[in-house]
Amino acid sequence: MSIRQVFRTLLLAAFLGAVPASATTQLKVELSELAQGADAVVHGVVRRVESRWSGDKMRIVTDVEIQVTESLKGQPGGTVLVTQPGGRVGDVGQVVHGLASFTAGEEVVVFLEKRGARAFRVSSMAQGKYQVKRDADGKAALAVPEPSEALLLDPVTRKPTASALQPLSLEALKAAVRTALESAPKGQTP
Repeated sequence: MSIRQVFRTLLLAAFLGAVPASATTQLKVELSELAQGADAVVHGVVRRVESRWSGDKMRIVTDVEIQVTESLKGQPGGTVLVTQPGGRVGDVGQVVHGLASFTAGEEVVVFLEKRGARAFRVSSMAQGKYQVKRDADGKAALAVPEPSEALLLDPVTRKPTASALQPLSLEALKAAVRTALESAPKGQTP
């Protein structure tokens, strides 16, 4: 191998190593699908966001504790614990593209899947989270879907598409969830 070939190989390896790997791909979901497929749907306030090493010390996970204001589906209790892969512990960080992000004090509506006796994860990654934004007097509330860097695919054509989720008033979002649950085939929703 010539010096030129070695240099090109090293340059290519350095370039590829510097390119971020953010190729998360998932199927686009409709609001009714989120509601019907979730084990629980809650409106609440994020109380705690804390990253830690997993039990096997091989990866980082983040625990998100949400104080439940209202349960729209399921019986999750007064608080729910959402655990997601990724986070930062000290100087070590792990990023999982396409997941919802949370901040302490943030008001949210989340669609959840049960992950064990007491833990949940967000359904359909970032698509399962709405942030509630209130106007200055705190009365009017808009539910805004979480932006995601994931590539969404149409479930039928498997071609790239845009999210179907749109900002709604908080009451309109809750009404849409209730309507989806009422229209679900018998036995599909708990």
